[in-house]
Amino acid sequence: MGGAGVAADLLLRGGRVLCSGGSGGWSEATLAVQGGRIAAIGEDLDALAGPETVIEELDGRWVLPAFHDSHVHPIQAGLEMNQCDLTGLSTLEGYLDAIGTYAAADPGRVWITGGGWSMDSFPGGVPSASPLDRLLPDRPVFLPNRDHHSAWVNSRALEIAGIDAHTPDPADGRIERDAAGRPTGALHEGAMAMVGSLVPTPTSRDLTEALLTAQRHLHSVGIVGWQDALVGEGLGMPDSLPTYIAARESGVLTAKVVLAQWWDRDRGLEQLPELISRRARAAAAGLDAASVKLMQDGVCETHTAAMLSPYLDAHGHLTDNRGLSFIPADALATYVAALDANGFQAHIHALGDRAVRDSLDAIEHARALNGAGGLRHHLAHVQVVSLPDVARFAALEVTANIQPLWACRDEAVEVLTLPFLAPAAREQQYVFGSLLRTGARIACGSDWPVSDPAPLLGMHVAVNRRGPDQPADAAPLLPEEALTVAEALAGYTTGTTHLNRLEGSTGRIETGYAADLVVVDHDILDDDTTVLARTRVTHTYVDGREVHRR
Repeated sequence: MGGAGVAADLLLRGGRVLCSGGSGGWSEATLAVQGGRIAAIGEDLDALAGPETVIEELDGRWVLPAFHDSHVHPIQAGLEMNQCDLTGLSTLEGYLDAIGTYAAADPGRVWITGGGWSMDSFPGGVPSASPLDRLLPDRPVFLPNRDHHSAWVNSRALEIAGIDAHTPDPADGRIERDAAGRPTGALHEGAMAMVGSLVPTPTSRDLTEALLTAQRHLHSVGIVGWQDALVGEGLGMPDSLPTYIAARESGVLTAKVVLAQWWDRDRGLEQLPELISRRARAAAAGLDAASVKLMQDGVCETHTAAMLSPYLDAHGHLTDNRGLSFIPADALATYVAALDANGFQAHIHALGDRAVRDSLDAIEHARALNGAGGLRHHLAHVQVVSLPDVARFAALEVTANIQPLWACRDEAVEVLTLPFLAPAAREQQYVFGSLLRTGARIACGSDWPVSDPAPLLGMHVAVNRRGPDQPADAAPLLPEEALTVAEALAGYTTGTTHLNRLEGSTGRIETGYAADLVVVDHDILDDDTTVLARTRVTHTYVDGREVHRR
């Protein structure tokens, strides 16, 4: 306890504590916190109570190590929550009502921005400008979808951007068109920037408010740390490094964060000195910006994920489309080797099996050139991993940065993905179990605002391979790839803290570790694994400080 007679700052009493990663079950114990760290765990610690000790009676609730998200976009999510937020809706009528209400509340706002619509709300996953034109004919609308690989725009926005039937697709994107070649109101990948670059840039105050909005929400679902997967100017987002530095210096940043700097795919190695300088600037403020995010491909739903085999058309026939590789494989190898040599952790968006292979090849090249330097490179999303590449994660010490909430037969998978993939690729969807069985590390994240950041929902899908809202008898997605509850919890705790180089200080309930804790209202180790989706966080603590109470 830091010396005889030193009282605890906090006692969590009358709860059931999950120690040692959850494999050993619950222990009915009191947990004492002193100086922000776990000082003692035992049956009777009342002697550690002093006049200033806060005593929280848990009444039999369950105490877990707090969660860490391995891939998230908090400021982007916060901006959308503070703008025209469509994430809680699922129908065209609901979207239009929300857009109309938002626009009417601020008639002087020129651009209508926000986003969060779902592709499965529209036929073929593609929205049209027509309903937006009827609602807002004179005000431009730019609304990215949940995965931020497509945007819904109206005709006024297309007109301002000069996009018409004669406008060519950019090399890294696609303009959705009708039979006559006229744009219809959806922009994919790099084409989003043709309108997005014209949207007014958020102010520094907007960015700070967005960070605080996001932090409150993440704390409410038990998340105390994360890796921000886009820090810099990219995908229409302004640079958030100054926002994080200011929040850190003012003390309002309560989360433990790692910042993945954005790699501009339109540039090359000439940007490396800037990344090094920004890393030093962050370190001076006590922040870790020694990771770099590279975007290697798109997503399966828009047929832009880079695949080894061609996509099929709606009739099951082969096309000539294998998706997009945003960075040529040889250039990716050069960039990753240079980042590795300069002490940067590579964080690579690799969703399709060709993107995964190219990314593993790039890391293998870096290891061969520079040696094994202990850097924790990782591939994010890994929706499709070719069978020969599964074992390479462990062999190359590459972490699979997974988003478990996607690993189910929802409409995005059943309608927009599986019918268009080659048969072999369909059988290699979200192969979490196979990765673990071959010795790979996994870290779990949400990609919020792409999907719900609640780790307990992600754990539910990882374990059950069914969506939280799907019935218990719904067909699971490749059930042999399911994780145990302990494995899923580890992905959100020790898996991500290892990835973020924090494994010696947080992510476990052990004496000496930071008192980063969540209290939940159900037993997540219950034999009924559907309890995960019904479990809610009632308290969240960062370094023993309460940052959320339900």
